[in-house]
Amino acid sequence: MRPDNIRFIIIIIITFLVGYYVGVTNISFEWNNFQPNIQVSSKAPPPSVQFMDTTLMWTVLNKIETLYYDRSAINANKLLNGAITGMVNSLGDPYSMYLPPQQNTNFKQGLAGQFDGIGAELGMKGKDVIVIAPLDGSPASKAGIKAGDIIMGVNGKSVAGVDLNTIVNEIRGPKGTTVTLMVQHSGSKTPVTVPIVRNTITVKVLAYWVKKVSDVPAINHNADGLKAAASDKIVYVRLSEFGDDTNTEWQNMAKSISKQVKSDKNIKGIVLDLRDNPGGYLNDAIYIISEFVKSGTAVEQEDSNGKITQYPVSGKGLLTDVPVVVLINKGSASAAEIVSGGLHDNNRAELVGENSFGKGIIEEAFDLGGGAGLHVTIAKWLTPNGTWVGNGKDGKGLTPDITVHLNPKDPTHDTQLEKAVEELVK
Repeated sequence: MRPDNIRFIIIIIITFLVGYYVGVTNISFEWNNFQPNIQVSSKAPPPSVQFMDTTLMWTVLNKIETLYYDRSAINANKLLNGAITGMVNSLGDPYSMYLPPQQNTNFKQGLAGQFDGIGAELGMKGKDVIVIAPLDGSPASKAGIKAGDIIMGVNGKSVAGVDLNTIVNEIRGPKGTTVTLMVQHSGSKTPVTVPIVRNTITVKVLAYWVKKVSDVPAINHNADGLKAAASDKIVYVRLSEFGDDTNTEWQNMAKSISKQVKSDKNIKGIVLDLRDNPGGYLNDAIYIISEFVKSGTAVEQEDSNGKITQYPVSGKGLLTDVPVVVLINKGSASAAEIVSGGLHDNNRAELVGENSFGKGIIEEAFDLGGGAGLHVTIAKWLTPNGTWVGNGKDGKGLTPDITVHLNPKDPTHDTQLEKAVEELVK
């Protein structure tokens, strides 16, 4: 949706609210015959708006203003926000949303890396509210919330039929307060009640280390396929999300890794861990792909008319000659899937782990003024080979080259990391 069209719709709704004031001051209008004359742009409004009959909306607003018993509940800002929210929700798309000022601030704080809450990224699969990924060390993670869990209720109230943005705001809250979730853990049919004490979440976007394979924790060094020499080393990079500071932090890290790889021939490659990474900015994903790919397409975008736009890599990567294995799971979503698919289709990386989440769409964010924001799904994204990871509203995700499941009975043994290391040293 173009910004001028968004302004057109908002001005229509504001005009409705003017009608409230007119009714309160007892100025007589013939509501059924009144047709507002709105001049907002030299461009024609979209077809769905050109012939909109606003009679019913005017009637409802007037009835609320003149008849509703609790006068204190009538608030112009709430009515406006509710009208816009309902308009966006009518799309039936959980990722297109109107964000009133406070909610928009909360969203931006999340991408900036610090906010108060439980530390879990939520999404929709069909009609279910799904945990895409709990953040490392977050209250949600410590309470046993895992990727793939279904949120069925918040503070004793069912979330059935409630839009995703409202649910997120119910779960968020000040540090030290408690929110109680009704959760159906992945693989279980019986929901459980999980109280979680909110905290200030500081997202550590990047972490990395360089170690001898013999010193890597959480893997079985006697595994049949793990034939590492005593001097073999690997680089492990954990990227937890794509936020405001991702590119800056990545650039500093990439320079350091590049120097070490060039000076130490014992380094066999990089394990890029994108497990439980819920995504973020498209531009950041293209930036990360460009660090590993010399030339070619990072990602493709297909708009509502079926037009496909290719986004090339920058050609300025520091790690284009280093072998790479990418770890993914059902918590790898959005930008994490774009990076995984981009590296895979450019023959730069093997994918190890489990199927990813399957969020194959792109939203564009607009600031509407007054602190409010709007997110609109504008396109599908495709891997360079033309693969779409979405499948209706139940995304199919990326399928790894090598499927490896973690053993829930042995959390100290990371079989996926073990397989990634094995692929680099074989």
